Amino acid sequence: MQFNFQLFTMPHPLDLFNYCPICGQKTFIETNEKAKRCASCGFVYYFNPSAAVACFIKNAKGELLVVRRGTPPAENTLDLPGGFVDMHETGEDSARREVKEETHLDVKECRYLFSIPNIYPYSGFKVHTLDLFYECEVESFDTAAADDDAEEILILRPEEIDPEDFGLTSVKEAVKRYISK
Repeated sequence: MQFNFQLFTMPHPLDLFNYCPICGQKTFIETNEKAKRCASCGFVYYFNPSAAVACFIKNAKGELLVVRRGTPPAENTLDLPGGFVDMHETGEDSARREVKEETHLDVKECRYLFSIPNIYPYSGFKVHTLDLFYECEVESFDTAAADDDAEEILILRPEEIDPEDFGLTSVKEAVKRYISK
């Protein structure tokens, strides 16, 4: 497994929070790996993962659409279309929205597969995520166009996919699981 050593040199996310978000006092102290408590007002903040989606998009021929990342992290590596789940959005709604944003395709069917925890480096911050993987069906790839943070679209048969070409840890693991089924 290839490690991103920059990821391990980033501070723990809670280290970046020094002031209580409720009372504003600098009495926000770590209680354990996932929480800080304010000694002034008693507020406890739990650092929980953010939800994200990633989509295996297939057409009627059984081909898969993957994208090449146009932005860090893992710029220029392969990826699955996806991103963070917005507030008030289901995982399925997020999958449909992200596919539309990155490929201009409309999802016909969307089926949850599995989840994998991940750490996504963003602007020097370790975003702990729970990545939800979906299999999405579309009519065809004829109108697909790379957009948002996708630089290029590739259409591949499952046997042509090499998990090592994917740059993000959870996506690499998900691709291994998906193509071995």
